[in-house]
Amino acid sequence: MEVVMAFVIGFLFMAAVYLILSKSILRIIIGTSLLSHGAHLLILTMGGLDGEAPPVLADGVTNMADPLPQALILTAIVISFGVTAFFLVLAYRAYQELGTDNVDEIRGKLSDD
Repeated sequence: MEVVMAFVIGFLFMAAVYLILSKSILRIIIGTSLLSHGAHLLILTMGGLDGEAPPVLADGVTNMADPLPQALILTAIVISFGVTAFFLVLAYRAYQELGTDNVDEIRGKLSDD
């Protein structure tokens, strides 16, 4: 299972880097979202995918799953949602003001002012 997750994580990172290097702001935002999802899966995979150990300690159980990766991922999902929402609002406002979502054109319009 870890090998499949490694390929999925690699594909997410590859797609994210490709989108982040594009000139459209919307593609950059989608790329950062994919990058955060890849990081979430990476943390989850590093925590282990056994599924045999219970997540909480009960009577007679000597082996339990580590709850820290799940807690870190939950926090990271909330933070990445907030950052993505902020990026979308910022991109929408920039599109309203400048009339384009091309990064090179935005850079040129800002330096002309």
